[in-house]
Amino acid sequence: MSDLKLVIGNKNISSWSFRPWILLTQFEIPFEEISLKLFTPEYAAIIDKYSPSKKVPVLNDGDLRVWDSLSIAEYLAEKYAEKGLWPKDQIARAKARSVTAEMHSGFTGLRSNLSMNFHGRKSDFSVPEDAKKDIDRIQTLWEECLSSYGGPFLFGKNFSIADAFYAPVVSRFITYGVKLGPKASGYVETISSLPSYKSWGEGAKLEIN
Repeated sequence: MSDLKLVIGNKNISSWSFRPWILLTQFEIPFEEISLKLFTPEYAAIIDKYSPSKKVPVLNDGDLRVWDSLSIAEYLAEKYAEKGLWPKDQIARAKARSVTAEMHSGFTGLRSNLSMNFHGRKSDFSVPEDAKKDIDRIQTLWEECLSSYGGPFLFGKNFSIADAFYAPVVSRFITYGVKLGPKASGYVETISSLPSYKSWGEGAKLEIN
């Protein structure tokens, strides 16, 4: 069994947990999944065992605790350097880090108004203006990356940390029926068709049944 233990929240709603989970799964890095139900007494009683921040996701590697999804991704990129979690090209890697960091720290309008609900479907949803600005920015980012690097992923033929960080956005766009241009729609199809994405969805479905 792997020494890596990834502690996550509910798959249907925990977008932050989805990022490192799909990253580990897509790159076939063995790990033990520990799922905690958010906002429950049980969560409060056990989270100290795994996370100094009392938040998920958190990666435990033996005695080491790595919390925050971006820190987890960077740790994995170093630990498994041979797998190429970031693009190999220096310029592409710098842009991928920028694209990822923008997702990690921004888009508050999207987060506030289009919360993750993996299996929810809100086809009649009217997108608020602040969320629309974020959606437009994300679509621009995707189109620029896909055009520059040829797709099907943001930085070419290989899945990367950048794709892992936008996987929850893909789920949000599907949930809320967000209309996108051809390139962005194609990217949504690429990510949502991945076995790793579908596997997360199967776990989310079990939570709500």
